[in-house]
Amino acid sequence: MSEAGQTDKSKAYRVLARKYRPADFTALVGQEPMVQTLTNAFSSGRIAQAWMLTGVRGVGKTTTARILARALNYKTPDIDRPSVELTVLGEHCQSIMEGRHVDVIEMDAASHTGIDDIRDIIDRVRYAPVSARYKVYIIDEVHMLSTQAFNGLLKTLEEPPPHVKFIFATTEIRKVPITVLSRCQRFDLRRIDAGKLVGHLRNIAGQEGISVEDDALAMVARAAEGSARDSLSILDQAIAHGGGTVTTEAVRAMLGLADRARVVDLFENIMKGDIAAALGELRAQYDTGADPVAVLNDLAEFTHLVTRLRFVPSAADDASLSEDERKRGVEFAQTLSVRVLSRAWQMLLKGIPEVQSSNRPVSAAEMVLIRLAHAADLPTLDEALKSLGDAPAQPSGAPRNGGMPAGGNGGAGASAVSQARMPVSNGGGQAMRLVESAPVPTAFVAPTPAPEPVVDAVPVRTIAELANLAEANREMAFKVLIRRAVRPVRIEPGHIECSLTSDAPRTFLNDLTVKLKAWTGRHWMVSLSKEEGGPTLAEIEATKREVALTDAKADPTVAAILARFPGAKIIDVRLPTTLDSPDIDTDTELPPDPGVDNDDDDQF
Repeated sequence: MSEAGQTDKSKAYRVLARKYRPADFTALVGQEPMVQTLTNAFSSGRIAQAWMLTGVRGVGKTTTARILARALNYKTPDIDRPSVELTVLGEHCQSIMEGRHVDVIEMDAASHTGIDDIRDIIDRVRYAPVSARYKVYIIDEVHMLSTQAFNGLLKTLEEPPPHVKFIFATTEIRKVPITVLSRCQRFDLRRIDAGKLVGHLRNIAGQEGISVEDDALAMVARAAEGSARDSLSILDQAIAHGGGTVTTEAVRAMLGLADRARVVDLFENIMKGDIAAALGELRAQYDTGADPVAVLNDLAEFTHLVTRLRFVPSAADDASLSEDERKRGVEFAQTLSVRVLSRAWQMLLKGIPEVQSSNRPVSAAEMVLIRLAHAADLPTLDEALKSLGDAPAQPSGAPRNGGMPAGGNGGAGASAVSQARMPVSNGGGQAMRLVESAPVPTAFVAPTPAPEPVVDAVPVRTIAELANLAEANREMAFKVLIRRAVRPVRIEPGHIECSLTSDAPRTFLNDLTVKLKAWTGRHWMVSLSKEEGGPTLAEIEATKREVALTDAKADPTVAAILARFPGAKIIDVRLPTTLDSPDIDTDTELPPDPGVDNDDDDQF
């Protein structure tokens, strides 16, 4: 290869995420607890046989796995033992960090999911490493392995050869079987704090000789959502977008974000109830390229910030906040009530998915803002009641509504209407109109009657009474379901706990709740129990009928009749009706046996 070709190859561009990938534990950003644990483990010689690294994308799982493999095989002319102090490049370090060491095997479980891939690992772990101290298997996205692959790995993972170490990485820790997790030492890599990301990005920009505005770095850190790799990718894109200089406007345009100061203005307009100004601000941001969904997301984020500042004033020290957000957020936190902020948060959470799924996102976003501004106008229920209670009492004979007498609209029975302006405490300074019905004289207030105890007009104490209640309401099909499907566990006033037979409809419990409300005039709670429950009414009756048939056959008179008339048999037993046995439904009869002569002479 020519010298020019070699020069061009050496100067080939590497993205920032690869160029500034940490090579030792000191360069990891935001993972201090894990580093401290590993440092103590290595210094005391308590090195695990397998590690499980979990966290969101881009927090450094694969990078940590390579650094850990490097620490396990660390060897220099002066140090020949596992060590986390990797200040000097060791014998195996460079090839391990580049992913080309023969004894450090990296496998992507997303493309090697089967038992055959794991069986290959199991066959190879028996052999000693070629040159390093340990043979290290790094399996990325381990949750993608099949159930058979996990099961095949268990025994080797529990008792690996002394020269083998396993390092697993996953973003879906819940999909990893507990049997695998119990054999690993687990580390949860945290999302990186936005303030630390800003410092990390500023340091890299300085090394690259790139001029970057602080607000632009804050935008990049927020967009990365705690991922170092994502933040470097966005910064790379912003450098290319700005031609070597990263400005706030360039990043905002690139990401389709709204101006944070304008988002605060929008929030203020909404809290004042100024719908026209809020809609105008939204349109202005949309015209400059802001995505309506991004505007609402930023609005929700600022609402959360204001609420948090109300309880945690130190949150204003976050390095990712702009000066406008920090200063004005504190002011809003001191003036707005938690109820108003919570209501705005809930409405935004509901409105954002509506805008995302709408064919007209700008119009949908405007409707969300209208609802928000209108809600900011209204007091909460307790504020309205308190204002009514604090209103000064009028003389009993004084007319209301500016002196207009009751019935002034032409009807003697027409109610007088009064309009009162009510201030909203800490709710944006707006008011609402209250419409009152005919005035009640203040000289006399009728005492509130004490609530009477609820008494069931139709008591339900047993399943038999429940079936009889269904029959009384002409619900014969539902009565049959109750008799055949319900196994009682506990029956109390307003509450039935039961288990069901396998042939019960899926909607039976809900249907029973609705029907009980209609039948008894009160609310019932019908719950499914894990207990087996008692027998159904149909099973009770079948048992008693079998006993009755057996007793009938044993009766001397019946036996004599059966002997006198060859071919005769007992086909039915009529159980006596007893008022004190509510568990037996005496109206239900078994159908006659087909093919049997039912003459009166042969029936017993």
